Parts: sequence; structure tokens; C-alpha cells
Amino acid sequence: MTPDWTALDLELSRWRDIGLTLPLWWRDDDAIAPTAALDQLSALAQTLALPVHLAVIPSSATPQLASYVSAHPELIPVVHGWSHSNLAAEGEKKCEFPAHRPVEAALGDIEAGLARLQDLFGARLEPIFVPPWNRIAADLLPWMAGAGFAALSTFTPRTKAKAAPGLAQINTHLDPINWKGSRSLVAPDQLITQVSRQLQARRLGTADNSEPYGILTHHLVHDTAIWEFTAALIARLMQGPAQVWQFDKRMI
Repeated sequence: MTPDWTALDLELSRWRDIGLTLPLWWRDDDAIAPTAALDQLSALAQTLALPVHLAVIPSSATPQLASYVSAHPELIPVVHGWSHSNLAAEGEKKCEFPAHRPVEAALGDIEAGLARLQDLFGARLEPIFVPPWNRIAADLLPWMAGAGFAALSTFTPRTKAKAAPGLAQINTHLDPINWKGSRSLVAPDQLITQVSRQLQARRLGTADNSEPYGILTHHLVHDTAIWEFTAALIARLMQGPAQVWQFDKRMI
């Protein structure tokens, strides 16, 4: 069934009518090595003219991935935890950096992740930290800028522009994967309603439109439905009020 884009098209039309622009970015998680799925992600980013911030798992990242990224400027590497290991206590949601973990140990992994990816990617690496499962203990955040990071990225609209002094909060807002069910595409009508309402809140001033609007994907687990919806959504946004967001340390 073809998705009904009417609600989003109407909202985008209202944005254009009042000259409002949407800062847009794309984050894709769990990269380790070149794959056919990464080829597809890269090609789609080129077609859509929207770069992908590729969240790379430091402990498993290969030199081949670094070579691939160096040849694909549409891919922007960022740091995705250390090993993507679940260290949460029993009964808690998955997390590599939970509150019960000693700060020194957690920071050691965070700094090691940054160092490893700096070695692999050099100046191409952006100092953005993406905690696995979008979770990180609050007591780690005041240390992040000193560890070398300029931004933190999790999921859902941010409540403030900075996660901690010197650390911008740059979140993602829409994930098309039904993780708790089919692991395929969330019902398209549900996704279209979600993004339409999120954009309406920004237009009306009840949500922060200075925060880049983030699309979150996971190329390694996409099926055809996820690829097709993601492409169609981003194409619509790019034809409407969206402007490509680029990280700038001066925003801190």
C-alpha cells in the first residue's frame, strides 16, 4: 500500500508559506566495516544530497571502513560508545554507560573510543558521542567536553540546547524501525503522523526548531520497506523547508 503523505505535505506547505526552514540531519548507527548495506546507504545519501553521520563502534571498526569513508565524503564518522556492550543491571534497559558503572571506567572507554576513531579517521571524525541504545548516565555528561567531545546525540526532542557545559545536545527524532515487533517498518501512517506533529510543534513554537531534526537509521538491518520509506521521507523534506545541517564547534 502506498503511504498517504497528505498530512506531511500540508505541514510542509505551511512551513514554506511562512518562510520557515528546518535544519535536517541524518544519523545511522552501528557501522563496523564496509558492506553491501553501507554501499546502499552511501548511494542513497548521494542521491538525496544529505550526508549521513555514521555512528561507528570503535572497538570493532576496521581499517577497511576508514578507507571506505575516506572515499565517500557523504559519510561523516562519529563515535558510537566503545564496544556496544550491554552493561546495564538485570531488569534495566540496555545501556553501555549505566549509572551504576564507575565514572573512571566509563570515561576510560569513552576516551578510548575517541582515540581509536581519531587514529582511523583523522580529521574526518566529528567529536559527537552517540551512546549505544541512546542512553548514558547523567553523571558522565559534565566530563564529556574535557574528554574531547563537543556534542551528545541520543533520541527524542531535547529539553535543552546543552547536555552539559561545552557539550551540545543534537538528538534524533524519528526511527522508522519497529524494534519491539516485526523489526521491519513501523506503520507508515504512524510515522507520517509523528513527523507531521513534530514539525507542527516546531512551527508553532512549542518545540525547539534550532535543534537539527534528526532521522535515525540502522543500515545493517534495513529491509526494502525501511529503505523505501526513508528515501521517500527525506526526499520530501529536502524538497520542502529542509536545509542540510552541518556541525560547527562554534555552536557550543
